[in-house]
Amino acid sequence: MAKLALLAEGGEFVPPGAKDFFLPPIFGGVTKPMVLVVLSVVIIGVFFVLATRNMKLVPSKFQFAAESIYDLGRNTIAREQIGGKDFKPFVPLILTLFSFVLVNNLFGLIPLVQFPTLSHIGFPLALSILVVYPVYHFVGFKRHGFVGYLKKELFPAGAPKPIYLLLTPIEIFTKFIMNPITLAIRVFAAMFAGHLILLVFTLAGEYLLLEAGTWLKPVSLISFAFAIAMTFLEALVMVIQAYIFALLSASYIGQALASDH
Repeated sequence: MAKLALLAEGGEFVPPGAKDFFLPPIFGGVTKPMVLVVLSVVIIGVFFVLATRNMKLVPSKFQFAAESIYDLGRNTIAREQIGGKDFKPFVPLILTLFSFVLVNNLFGLIPLVQFPTLSHIGFPLALSILVVYPVYHFVGFKRHGFVGYLKKELFPAGAPKPIYLLLTPIEIFTKFIMNPITLAIRVFAAMFAGHLILLVFTLAGEYLLLEAGTWLKPVSLISFAFAIAMTFLEALVMVIQAYIFALLSASYIGQALASDH
């Protein structure tokens, strides 16, 4: 968790802020979020290898968990958003995106780790701009050709030609600039805000318990209660954000492959 040291100046509580998300290097230029990203890849790889190493017709709980995640990525997300037979090549990508975002989000709830990696904007931007963005435009160009894809995306069929003067610049801005940025901002904003709220309630409770006057100490229990409640809510948000990131990624791929706009 970002800097759990309580800052008090002159007896006043100083709430945590954005500065608490910029952690000092562990060694060299390597920071805690960098280590967590690598660790998440190891965790995901080991999980699926162990879960599928000795598969049985009647699955164990471990195998059942892996199959449930796979089913979610394959049938609930990829098949529904991409459709037809086109979805099959993209199942590994969608499954990986969901798993990666989920594990890095859940780091924010694990004791001693307690830092959601995607609360650093660079990581979701890298996923969106360097992975998802090139994939869905590449498959669109491959399916429809360079001119055909641009025509489909920038000149929606059925619109009056004069409207294209207004519509086409909007489509360019949306499809080629804003889509990857908003995809990243959704998960970043949720993780940043959620972690900051947990910090506020936790550190406020600690301050009230240790530093406040006697008559205010019982109020710390309220702060801690809110911290616990927000932890459960944040866990739900973490799962939902992983789902939304994978869902929108599949949706963009499906739109790029579709014949119509």
